[in-house]
Amino acid sequence: METFNEYVAQIDPKQRERMQEVLDWVKENFPNLKPRIAWNQPMFTDHGTYIIGFSVSKKHLAVAPEAVGITQFADDIVEAGYDYTKQLMRIPWESPVDFSLLERMIKFNMADKVDCTTFWRK
Repeated sequence: METFNEYVAQIDPKQRERMQEVLDWVKENFPNLKPRIAWNQPMFTDHGTYIIGFSVSKKHLAVAPEAVGITQFADDIVEAGYDYTKQLMRIPWESPVDFSLLERMIKFNMADKVDCTTFWRK
C-alpha cells in the first residue's frame, strides 16, 4: 500500500490517523480488493470494477460506494448518525466509524458487481 501511504502522508495530520485506520481495515478485511489512487482519492476495486472510495474534507471522511450503495443503505447511514448525498456518506471526524456498515456496503458492491465488466455501474 505504498501509494496509500503517500496519499495519507499529504493530508491534514488531524485526519491522517482516521484515514489510515479505515484504509488498513479495508485492506485487512478484504485482502482480495485492489487498492489504487484515482481522481486523487484512495479506492478499492475488484476485477477492475470500482467497489468503494474515500476522500477527506475539513469536516468529514467521505465514503463513496456509488449511488446504488447509498440508496441501498440510506436508512442504515442515518441510523449510524451520518448524513449522505446521492453519491457519498459523510462520517464526521469526531464520530466513530461504523465498520459494520462499511463491511455491508463493500460486500453488497462486490456481490452486486460480480459480473460487472466496467469500472462504474452503467
